[in-house]
Amino acid sequence: MAKIIGIDLGTTYSEIAVTDSSGPRILENAEGMRITPSTVAISKSGERLVGLLAKRQAVTNPKNTIFSVKRLIGRKFTDKEVQYDKKWLPYDIREGSNGGVEVKMGDAWQTPEQISAMVLAKLKVDAEAKLGEKIEGAVITVPAYFDDSQRQATKNAGEIAGFKVERILNEP
Repeated sequence: MAKIIGIDLGTTYSEIAVTDSSGPRILENAEGMRITPSTVAISKSGERLVGLLAKRQAVTNPKNTIFSVKRLIGRKFTDKEVQYDKKWLPYDIREGSNGGVEVKMGDAWQTPEQISAMVLAKLKVDAEAKLGEKIEGAVITVPAYFDDSQRQATKNAGEIAGFKVERILNEP
């Protein structure tokens, strides 16, 4: 049976964990760290960066460095929280055709689910490399205050990243 990993998809940092015969443990990512910045970017050369590499170039390329996207996931563009966030986030945000939020990354507009999926996909690749086996399932935590729309959007992000999302759990 394939392993199911646990993911804390955080606003600032994310973590991956697994439980096996030695008990629960947080896995290190490809960079050797136990936390991964929840940051995605398009470099000036057009390369997609995720995690630490994306975070490192945020100062020199703020318009193409997406962070705190979890604040936007599953929300309508007209929500007061989105309008507040729009004022301080350095990247462009617009209303999508479905009334949701879209974020400009490079030359393309992406949904928060697509951006979150990029972070989740990196975590999946890192977990598979660390464990030496294919990972299909995940349990993803969300804040207890997330509504149904935000919970579903997080699940959608997991599925875009290639996971069978077994459960969405409230963070303690």
